[in-house]
Amino acid sequence: MSDPDESTRKGSPIDELIPLRRRRTVTRDRFAAMSESAPVIDPLRFRADVDKAVGQSISDRYE
Repeated sequence: MSDPDESTRKGSPIDELIPLRRRRTVTRDRFAAMSESAPVIDPLRFRADVDKAVGQSISDRYE
């Protein structure tokens, strides 16, 4: 990784340009292997947990 570059205005530093990190990618085979060991999720229980944690309504909040 290279050193950051600094911009100045009238001799005072005003910002610092820093290289972005590379994105990490996961191959399809690696994702499939990790998914095989993932726990099974009960969709009804998951939905109930989400509903309990997040207040969801279909009412118009501007009425």
